[in-house]
Amino acid sequence: MPVIPQIKAIPSKKIVGMRITTSSANDSTPAMWRQFMPRRKEIINTLSDELISMQVFDASIPFSDFDANTQFTNWAAVEVNDFNGVPQAMETHTIQGGKYAVYMHKGDFKHYFETRQYIMGTWLPKNGYQLDDREYFEILGERYKNGHPESEEEVWIPIK
Repeated sequence: MPVIPQIKAIPSKKIVGMRITTSSANDSTPAMWRQFMPRRKEIINTLSDELISMQVFDASIPFSDFDANTQFTNWAAVEVNDFNGVPQAMETHTIQGGKYAVYMHKGDFKHYFETRQYIMGTWLPKNGYQLDDREYFEILGERYKNGHPESEEEVWIPIK
């Protein structure tokens, strides 16, 4: 049975972390996370131990035209109260508030992309929603275990 997301509205979120421009074909995201993880405790005013993996896509490219070589910005970050004391070589960003389709992904990356495609390509239009031009992100909490088949993460897809 396909995953059915919940619809949640949130206020904006302040994050501090590292970002790169990458693509699925030449994904340098693991290297960015290897740089970020040993330094995440340098960030002050964090709201929790949860990590945020965020993607920002070029709104001028229709979703149907995305392929493995399409570039996007990827972040490794944590949510903070404010932007005081940002560590060297880290950046700030404010995730726009709004409505999101949210679901829990459990398992490996292959199923992650299958589920995400189903949500964006089938479930959203069938239920009267459209993708919104805001950030996509995942919240990696205590049940997140990178690459493990029992790993869980919350996936947030911006909608209108």
